[in-house]
Order: sequence, then C-alpha cells, then structure tokens
Amino acid sequence: MLIAFNKPFGVLSQFTRDGSPNRALAAFAFPGGVYPVGRLDADSEGLLLLSDEPAWNERLLHPSHAHEREYHVQVEGIPTGESLKRLGRGITIQGRKTLPCRSWILEPQPEVPPRVPPIRFRKSVADCWVALELIEGRNRQVRRMTAAIGHPTLRLRRVRIGGLKLGPLPPGEWKVLTARERELVVSDVRPER
Repeated sequence: MLIAFNKPFGVLSQFTRDGSPNRALAAFAFPGGVYPVGRLDADSEGLLLLSDEPAWNERLLHPSHAHEREYHVQVEGIPTGESLKRLGRGITIQGRKTLPCRSWILEPQPEVPPRVPPIRFRKSVADCWVALELIEGRNRQVRRMTAAIGHPTLRLRRVRIGGLKLGPLPPGEWKVLTARERELVVSDVRPER
C-alpha cells in the first residue's frame, strides 16, 4: 500500500511524539504497518508518502535514482535571475555542494491557504514563491539553500514526488494511491508546469 498525505505544519514525520508541541503521524488514523517514506521537517508542509512496502525507500530515497521532488518555497525578498542560477548550479552548505537543480519564480504566484500559525509578515520586505526541483533531500536543504542566496524561507511546501502532484488533497488528509498514481511516483516524466 502506498499513501499520499498532505502533511500540515507542526506535524512530525514519525508516529511517536518527541516531547515538542508538534503532533505525530499517529494522530491521523493511518492503516497499521505503514511508515513514512522520507521526511518533511515539522515546519514544512505538503506531500509525504507512507507505505508498508520496504522497497519504496530504496526506489525513492537513494540519490543514485535521481528521483525528483518539487518544492514551492515562499522566500523573503525577490531573488534575481543570477541568484536562481546559483541555486541551479549547486550551493555549498555544511561543507558539501548540493547537486544541480532547477529553480524558478512561480508565475503566477500560487494561492495558498493561510498557515496556522501564520508566517511572519513585514510590510517593508517583499516576498515571493519560487519552485525548486531537487533530486536529493538532505536535512533542511531547501531552507539552507535559499538562506545561502540571501532569501530566507518563510514557508515550504512539497508539491510533487516524481510525476505525482499533491493536487487538491486538503492539509491533514490522506489517500491510498491507485495503480496509476503509484506509477506516477516513480515516473521520470516531468508534469507540465
């Protein structure tokens, strides 16, 4: 079984609490025997897969498979074309250079429901949504990458894994994927933007 979950802000990518105020996956009534395939930090939102099939870890998480994940990132300020090119070439974070990626400003800017709690808002500082398409997933990588180009992350949502898009699944809801949706997860065909 493979499940798509729209993980809300403040939810851990694990079934047990860690002593923080964050909720654990146990609060969402998943079928028994499933576990998260990969992670999203508690302060990140969006598409998280869960499965009871161990093979999904290798297929989706090992860098040798170059499996794409797309993130929509609300950043402070508006990155220049050169800043986005720097992201694309790779950024050195924690002593290691990230793999090349694709990055672009989302046009039009997405309409995203407000987060609870809301992000910080500053009248004097613009913000915008950018997309990053990565094939690796190091700890807090997206946040560190945007900070390295001078545009700290305000909000982070994973919207696609392989060819499977998050779509209209509401935050906190999950669904068992169909055979076709399972194929999309491992598809190397980029969906149209």
